[in-house]
Amino acid sequence: MTIEFETPKPIAQTQFVLKTVAENMMRLTSREMDENEHEIPFGYIEFMHNAMRSIGSGSLAPKEEKPKEGDEKKEKRPPIAYQNLAAQIEMLSWGDVGFYLVTPGGGLGAAAVQAAGSPEQRAKFLSRFNEEKPTFAAMCMTEAGAGSDTSAIRTRAVLDEATNEWVINGEKIFVTAGEKSFNCREQFGKGFIVVWASIDPAAGRAGMRAFVVEAGAPGVKVVGLEHKLGIRASDTATISLVDARVPYDNILGSPTVEKTTTGFKGAMATFDMTRPLVAASGIGVARAALEFLKEKLAESGVEIRYGLPRNKLTSVEKDVIDMEIQLRSAWLLVLKAVWMADNKKPNALESSMSKVRAGDVVTKITQKAVEIMGPLGYSREFLLEKWFRDAKITDIYEGTGQINRLVVARQILGYSGKELR
Repeated sequence: MTIEFETPKPIAQTQFVLKTVAENMMRLTSREMDENEHEIPFGYIEFMHNAMRSIGSGSLAPKEEKPKEGDEKKEKRPPIAYQNLAAQIEMLSWGDVGFYLVTPGGGLGAAAVQAAGSPEQRAKFLSRFNEEKPTFAAMCMTEAGAGSDTSAIRTRAVLDEATNEWVINGEKIFVTAGEKSFNCREQFGKGFIVVWASIDPAAGRAGMRAFVVEAGAPGVKVVGLEHKLGIRASDTATISLVDARVPYDNILGSPTVEKTTTGFKGAMATFDMTRPLVAASGIGVARAALEFLKEKLAESGVEIRYGLPRNKLTSVEKDVIDMEIQLRSAWLLVLKAVWMADNKKPNALESSMSKVRAGDVVTKITQKAVEIMGPLGYSREFLLEKWFRDAKITDIYEGTGQINRLVVARQILGYSGKELR
């Protein structure tokens, strides 16, 4: 199998539709949503849910194509589920990354079910994202004492054999879409959160498991919402679990502790699927900033002369060309990582590489664009300063740049987590 660099027709068609949404809905209200943090754009959510269903993509969640009768006679099409998702996310983030994060879909919660759930669990929980009401899901992993080191999680799950339920206690912070996934049950479909907890703290990483906790479950509360530098249209919640009861079958993976780190590997498999998607989101923000900068330079009579030797270019021309090189190289890393995901190839190395590169690129491009624009880039007259604020999160969530660099080094050098920290 080879990677095709030409955009498949289904992806190109979806991009065309989403660009119209980005220009005529997201960009027009970006500033308003940024200034009114925690307001939920119900109109946008409803529109996007219906739009995504009408173009056959469903909500923003991986969708596996099922073979139809007679397909065995046709030439088999290469899988493009994650490639399609990356293209969608890049375009929506080009419109507004905060809005993208409130687009209906499974997000990290669905990705965890997809990566660590059984076929029955995937059918049960993922099917609801294509139902009539828009639905959200969230991943609850980070804790006050367990940020980048996810193996340090202290949330505990204990099996109550009398009722055959899991009892979970702990508190999760920085939960993206936690409010919409767990509350707002009248407005949205039956959402859920995926809570990572230990069923045996003495077993370390081997005792880690994920549990699907349905919206409105007793003992679970959204106890706070973060005020943030960027992505302000997206809610980031703190969720408390006090004697929360979860059905036995809602555990993702084996309920028994083995000597292997199967549970922890389930978490990492989730990140292998989603880190390239976060990278795609950052690239969308970077592209928005770069295109805006080039547009304003053109209005001022500054032409980028691509055919000249570098020593004959102006400083601004060199900067713009360097920004374009960074953007394209980052996107190629994303394409490789999602192509590998679609073809069920191990992509831990490529996934983290794409995330590291995109985090660097979006930060540098938005900062340089503000710098070249000067006071206008720093002012609130344009969205550039907002994109600058939105950019940095790409390097933080889904594993910080430092952690992903460790992952890359371990993969290349063949070291374990204990050997290279």
